[in-house]
Amino acid sequence: MDDIRYIAVEGVIGAGKTSLAKKLAERLKARLVLEQFEMNPFLEQFYKFPERYAFQTQMFFLINRYQQQQNLHQESLFAEYTVADYIFDKDRIFAYLNLGNEEVKLYDMLFPTLAKNLLAPDLVIYLQSDVDRLMYNIRSRNREIESPIAKDYIEKLANSYNDFFFKYDRSPLLIIEASEIDFVNDDEDFDAIFAEIFRKERAKVEYYKPEGRTIL
Repeated sequence: MDDIRYIAVEGVIGAGKTSLAKKLAERLKARLVLEQFEMNPFLEQFYKFPERYAFQTQMFFLINRYQQQQNLHQESLFAEYTVADYIFDKDRIFAYLNLGNEEVKLYDMLFPTLAKNLLAPDLVIYLQSDVDRLMYNIRSRNREIESPIAKDYIEKLANSYNDFFFKYDRSPLLIIEASEIDFVNDDEDFDAIFAEIFRKERAKVEYYKPEGRTIL
């Protein structure tokens, strides 16, 4: 466990990244860093009118995530473990999916300058789920702000995430097939994931498919 001190959990909306990050932080007695989506004043309007509010939503997230990651970098020496429910690099997934061509050009002028000096996680966990499970989770948690999210948007987002992590090489990566497990409510599922995270002799990229069962 000595070589893994900073863990970041990623996944599409509804994958359970925040829930897993919280459980890991509790088990490790770690500092917890959560994405502050509720602070974005444009997000609710983006879900209703994506073309009109995409740029404002994206730029707020970019700056907010950068400020949060800067603080994480500065404070990293004072925490034995840190667990986050996002990585800064994933900001590009949403930018390329939602912004227009000219907006992407402007975004690409800014992103590398912000990203270059930020701390990379010791391990990134990508929770990979099928679209039906993602939509089930989104509807089950019943957040009013997420009610306009359509299945076709989640499908596009899931494809973008898969493409992104197929090429990702900034940190060691553990991909977990999470469509048929319930690590939130089932301690055995969580314990199995925890053991997989900290097992010895791991490769730079690993894929973990737990024994699943019918969830939906």
